[in-house]
Amino acid sequence: MHKSDKNNSMDEIFDVIVIGGGQSALACGYYLRRAKLKYIILDKQNTSGGAWLHTWDSLTLFSPADYSSLPGLIMPNSENKFPTKQEVIHYLGQYEQYYQLNVKRNSEVVEIKKNGDFFQVHTQESFFKTKTVISATGTWANPFIPNLKGIENYKGVQIHSSKYKNPEDFNGLKTLVVGEGNSGAQIVAEVSKNTTVKWSTKKTPEFLPDEVDGYYLFKIANARYKAELEGKTFDASNYNLASIVMVPPVKEARERGVLISSGTFREFYDKGVIWDNGEQEDFDAIIWCTGFGYDTTFLKSLIQLDEKGIAKTNETKSLDIEGLWFVGYGNWTGYASASLIGVNRTAKQTILEIQDFLSKHLKIN
Repeated sequence: MHKSDKNNSMDEIFDVIVIGGGQSALACGYYLRRAKLKYIILDKQNTSGGAWLHTWDSLTLFSPADYSSLPGLIMPNSENKFPTKQEVIHYLGQYEQYYQLNVKRNSEVVEIKKNGDFFQVHTQESFFKTKTVISATGTWANPFIPNLKGIENYKGVQIHSSKYKNPEDFNGLKTLVVGEGNSGAQIVAEVSKNTTVKWSTKKTPEFLPDEVDGYYLFKIANARYKAELEGKTFDASNYNLASIVMVPPVKEARERGVLISSGTFREFYDKGVIWDNGEQEDFDAIIWCTGFGYDTTFLKSLIQLDEKGIAKTNETKSLDIEGLWFVGYGNWTGYASASLIGVNRTAKQTILEIQDFLSKHLKIN
C-alpha cells in the first residue's frame, strides 16, 4: 500500500489527499475506501496514533469504549471506565490495519499550491498531485501560550500541556497550572500529589455532574446542531460544553480539596508571578493549559488564515478555494468533530461532498 518517494511523481494523480494521520484522517479514510476513490493519507508521524502519541501518560478518553469508536469498528472494552492513552493508540493502529488504509508515514506537508484544477502537495521529501484535499491535522501541533507582561523575565520551568508527560517531572517544584479547562483540572489533580500546586484560572472552574461523560456531551452537541439546522433554539446551559468532565482523577482531587482556583495574575517577575491583588509569589515551574490554535500553517500560501489558523468554511468545505475541506477541528468544522465518535458525521458528509464535486467538475478516473 505504501509507495516510495521515487514513484510519487506528478504523473500520478489522486482523487483525494488527506493531510494528517489521526482519528479524523482515519475516519475520512474509511469513507474514501467505501467510495472507491483513489486516495492517500499523509502522516508526519512515524507510527499510528496521531496526537495521542504526544499526550501525557495518564490521559484517558472522557467516554466508555462503546461510545468512543470510529465508523465501522467498535473500540475493544477496557478494564477501566474510560480507555487509556495506550488503549486508544492501539485501537487507532488496529483500525488502520483492519481497513488497510493507504497511509504514508514520515510525510510532513509543508506547503500546498494549486495549479489549474489540481493541487500540488509538497512534503519535506516529495510532492503529490491531487484533485481534492482534506486537511485533518487537528490542533496539537499549534499550542497557545499568552504573551503576558514580563514572561521573558521568568527564569523557572515553563511548558505547555502539549509537552507535559507525568507528575514525576515536577517532584519538589512548586508549580503553577494555568487554565480552567479539562487539561488544567487533570494536571492539577496529579501534580498536586507530588508537590505544591496552585491553579490560576480566568473564571471559576465549572464542573459537570459526576454522571455526565463525553458521550452525553456528544449527544448534547448533536441535539444542538439539529436544532440550529431546523431554526430552533436549544438550551444546553445546564451542561456547558466547556465544563470540566469528572473523570476519576478529578473526582479524587475534588475530595482532597485541591481544585480551588487562585484567580488570575497580571504579570511575571524572574522568580514567579504577580497576582491581580499585587502580591508576588515564587514558582519553580509553570504548566500552561491554555489551549491550541489550528495546525493549518501549511495552507498559508493557498488561502487566508486568521491568527488561530482558521479559514472560512461552510461546515467542512472551504469558501476560499474549490476542492479543499477541513475535518475534525471541533466546532469550527462540525459539532463534536474533534472526538472519536463525533467525527463520523462530518467525515461521511465530507466524502459525499467530494464525490459530488468530482462527478460535476472533474473526471473521477
